[in-house]
Amino acid sequence: MKTLEPGVRLGVYIVLVATWLSACAPQRAGVPVVLISVDGLKPEYVLDADRYGLKIPTLRRMIAEGTSASAVTGVLPTVTYPSHTTLVTGVAPATHGILNNSPFDPLQRNQDGWMWYAEDIKAETLWAAAQKSGFVSSSVDWPVTVGAPIAFNIAQYWRATTEDDHKLLRALSTPGLLDEGEKAVGRYPAGYLYTVEADTRRAEFAAWLIGAKQPHLHTSYFSVLDEVEHAHGPFAKEVFATLEAIDGMIDRVAKAAISANPRSIVCVVSDHGFARYDKTVSVNVALQKAGLIDLDAAGRVTDWRAIMWSNALMIKEPANAETKRTVRTVLDALVADSSSGVFRYFDDAEARKEEGFPDAAFVVGVRPGFAISGRVTGALVEDHAPAGTHGLLRELHEMDSAFFLSGTGIPHRSLGRIDMRDIAPTLARLAGVSLPNAQGRNLLARN
Repeated sequence: MKTLEPGVRLGVYIVLVATWLSACAPQRAGVPVVLISVDGLKPEYVLDADRYGLKIPTLRRMIAEGTSASAVTGVLPTVTYPSHTTLVTGVAPATHGILNNSPFDPLQRNQDGWMWYAEDIKAETLWAAAQKSGFVSSSVDWPVTVGAPIAFNIAQYWRATTEDDHKLLRALSTPGLLDEGEKAVGRYPAGYLYTVEADTRRAEFAAWLIGAKQPHLHTSYFSVLDEVEHAHGPFAKEVFATLEAIDGMIDRVAKAAISANPRSIVCVVSDHGFARYDKTVSVNVALQKAGLIDLDAAGRVTDWRAIMWSNALMIKEPANAETKRTVRTVLDALVADSSSGVFRYFDDAEARKEEGFPDAAFVVGVRPGFAISGRVTGALVEDHAPAGTHGLLRELHEMDSAFFLSGTGIPHRSLGRIDMRDIAPTLARLAGVSLPNAQGRNLLARN
């Protein structure tokens, strides 16, 4: 074999080492992505803004210049925490493990705690994928982010909306981040505090964070619209005034992203829609009357054979055929009674197909005009002042959520109806990270 000259050998060695280092180094393709969630944003608010006389120039511009969906089919259940976890994983709740806003807790031992902890997420998130690729991520108030693999994280957590909540949030967020941000922006609205003023301050924090830390992936969450819709119902003048304020918040965050990197992509989404209601129905009342829930003298649950968890009906002993027959009799009677608001239910096999409540014996659907109540006493159906709700079956168009995407290179087009699981893999592709187990598809891929 011919021996190479020393200089040639050195050159070959350098090339080989460079090739090896390139193969081992994190792949840094893609562009910065900012994902903004507006809790409860119905797509028609934006798509039909002229009809409602809405002054939302930022969202209008995203439609005019970018890609949008006419509707997003959400997940089961159509509530905040399962939906937001799907938005960052691309998989359904039965796969990612965040099955409801709060854990199943029929005896109220958790004292109204929610599913705050990222360690309960069983699927890879966009934040984890960014970290794996060597990218910096940041987040302000995104649900299920306590302990998440986010470089600069202001987590979502509350207990009392007091000074102690502020101390707690400081401890749960990235060390030093809350103090650093408050020096630049002002006091952070810790705790369960969702007003226009509070969300405006969160937008200021997000804009500061993007400018100061230059994240490749940022997630922001605004909840005041959901609060106003719960209080007044969808399409109320108070809702539209709130959305106009949120449009300014989105503009502030988007401008910070473009200023940090002109190639940044901004995506605005929501977790669910809203339906108006003026009656509440409690399946638990019917279950209690059928002898399936035991109460003490104060009306508190002491034991149960079957009980509702959101719109999932749980049976303590799933193999107990007698309990299941009794429950089915109760549900059949509710469906037969048009005044109950219950229009259908499905069993565990169909629930597994819907990928929402894998351990539910049944899932119950009520029609718009009704809200599901968890109370165990009182009348089956009770009147309620007109208000807004979600958590209805995802097949109802009232529960549709929103998707708007804009930035350099994003085509101008409408996608029609999409699946919520499509959003995370689309953003992953744009950011240059991998979510190989996502159940959705890349919405921008050429057919």
